[in-house]
Amino acid sequence: MDEFPEINWSAVAREAIKQKIMLLKRFREFAKESAITEDDALRLGKEVNKALAKRYSTGK
Repeated sequence: MDEFPEINWSAVAREAIKQKIMLLKRFREFAKESAITEDDALRLGKEVNKALAKRYSTGK
């Protein structure tokens, strides 16, 4: 940050926070009618990660 003193870092942080809040609101809206539980979502995510790791580690 010291390398770029001309940048208004407060404005950058404020915009990043606003974008994150908007993303979380959209996610909350999307998820509120979902039948999937948090545990199911975590399990599914782990399975996807494992499959992707296998795919990219073998080069296929």
